Amino acid sequence: MVDKSVRDEIAAFVAERDWAQFHSPENLAKSIVIEAGELLECFQWNADADEARVREELADVLTYCLLLAERIGADPEQIILDKLAATRAKYPVDKARGRSAKYDAL
Repeated sequence: MVDKSVRDEIAAFVAERDWAQFHSPENLAKSIVIEAGELLECFQWNADADEARVREELADVLTYCLLLAERIGADPEQIILDKLAATRAKYPVDKARGRSAKYDAL
């Protein structure tokens, strides 16, 4: 999913600036939420957001997510697959298809 070269580029970028010292799990989680807010702001008054800005903010969110995964020793692909398996069990296709109800209301 996320190419190792992308993770290496992020690591190099951070190392060149000596920013890892600021990347505690707490700070990275805060940064994810802050950047997600900026992404949401793209759609605040208009559903037709500027695609370039959406991509920039999404890149920030994804970058911080990858940094947090690295910091806590989690493989992003594996944790996504694990969560997908758990969600599949909560939302069986025969009950959830085409519905947005929460699992306990299916």
